[in-house]
Amino acid sequence: MKHLDKKTILSIIIVGMSLATAWAIRGQFGHEQGAAWAGGIGCLSVIMLAKREDWYNKAIKAAFAGAVGWGFGGMMSYGILVGYGKGTEFFNVYYGLFSLFIVGGLYGLVGGGLFGLALADNPEKKVKWHQLVVEMAVGGLIFYFLMVEQLGFAMTPPRSEAWGICAGSGLALIYFLSRNKQFSALRVAIYAGLGGGFGFAFGNFLQVLGNVAQIPFNMWNVMEYSLGFFGGIGMAYGTFTSSWKVENRNTRFTSTNLIIPTLGLLLLIPFFVWHQSFLMKDNTETLATIVNQPETWRLVVQLIALFIVLVLFIYWMKISSGKKKLENTAFTKKEISLLFISYFGSYIAYTILLTGSFLSFYRIEQFLYIVNFVIILALIPGSQAHFIPRPAKTNTWTKILLLMLAFFILLAFILINSHGEIGNAHKRFEWL
Repeated sequence: MKHLDKKTILSIIIVGMSLATAWAIRGQFGHEQGAAWAGGIGCLSVIMLAKREDWYNKAIKAAFAGAVGWGFGGMMSYGILVGYGKGTEFFNVYYGLFSLFIVGGLYGLVGGGLFGLALADNPEKKVKWHQLVVEMAVGGLIFYFLMVEQLGFAMTPPRSEAWGICAGSGLALIYFLSRNKQFSALRVAIYAGLGGGFGFAFGNFLQVLGNVAQIPFNMWNVMEYSLGFFGGIGMAYGTFTSSWKVENRNTRFTSTNLIIPTLGLLLLIPFFVWHQSFLMKDNTETLATIVNQPETWRLVVQLIALFIVLVLFIYWMKISSGKKKLENTAFTKKEISLLFISYFGSYIAYTILLTGSFLSFYRIEQFLYIVNFVIILALIPGSQAHFIPRPAKTNTWTKILLLMLAFFILLAFILINSHGEIGNAHKRFEWL
C-alpha cells in the first residue's frame, strides 16, 4: 500500500464503508435483489470518488452491471457454513471459514468483474455482452453438474448447492476477461473477490467471538458489514490501481447504454426488493410489538416504500430521457453525487420502514446505518482517488491468497479455544 497516497487510501476506505453499510442493510432483505441494490451502491461510490468526468456518462450502466454481478451471488446458501465456524473441531471450523471465503469471493469476483468490464467498455473496444452472458450461463451449468451432480461434492449440505453455478460462471468470467485482454477488469474482479472472501470469513470470526462474549449487538450484522467493507476495499483498490482508457466525455446516449440500465438499476432492483420484502413478507407481527393497529401501519409502510421507488425512478428516468434527446451532453459530478445519495438514502429508508425503526429504537443498528451514511457524506469532499496503475500479476494474487488461507488457520485455532459447545453449531465432518 506504500504506492497509495493518503487521499486515495481515504477514498478506498469510503468505498469500503459504503458497501459495508449497504451490505449490512442487505441482511434485512436478503437474496439476489437485496445484494444487487447494495452492490449498486458500492459501484456508484467508486465512480463518484474516482472523480473522472469521462466515467460519469457510464455511471448508471457500470453501477447496474456491478449490481447484477453482486446480486448474482445472492442465490448462494451460507447459513450452514456460518454454523461450522461455531464448532469445536479445527477441521470443521477451518472448513467453515474456507467455505465462507469461497462464497464471499464469488460475490466480489462476479460483481467486481462485471463492474470493471463496464468501465472498460468503450467504442474502440466494445464488450460483447451477449457472448459473455452465454459463456457465464454455460460455465455455471457445466461446473454445477460436474462438481455437484456427477462428482457429488456438496459444500453446504443439505442446503442448496447453487454456489456451484456461481463458481462456474465466475470461472467463465475470468476466462472471458483473460481471453479478451481486459486486464484492468480482471484486476478489479480478483481484488474484489479476495476482499469479499476475506471479509466473509473474518466476519464469521468476529460474529462467533461477539456471541461468545455476549455483546448485546446484532453480530450477524457485523459479519455482513465485514464482507461489504473488505469487498468494497478490494473493488476500489483494484479500480484505482488499474489503467483505464480516457474516453470522449460527449457520448451519444442510446437506450442500451442509458435507458435500460436506468430501468434496471433504479426501478427493477428496488421494485423487487419492495415486492419481496414489503408485499410478500408479513411484518405485522413486528409492528404489533411497537404500535396498535399493525395492519394499518403495514399498509402505510407498503405505500410509502412504493412511493420511494416510483419517485426515485421517475426523477432519474426524466433526467436520463433528457440526456438521450441531446447530442454532446454529459452527466455532471453533481448529478452523479445526487444519484449516489438518493440511491443509498432510499435503501436506508427501506430498512427503517421494514423494521419499524421509525417508530422505535429497539434496533440500534438501524440508526448506525444513518451514522455511517452521514460520515461517508462528510468524508467525500476531502477525498480524491489518484490512479496508480499496477501490473496484473498472478503470482502476487497467489501470495495474497496463501497468506489469507494461512491466516484462517490462526482464526480457527482462536475460535476452537474460545468456547465450548454453543447453539446453532454444525459439523461438516462427523467422523471428527
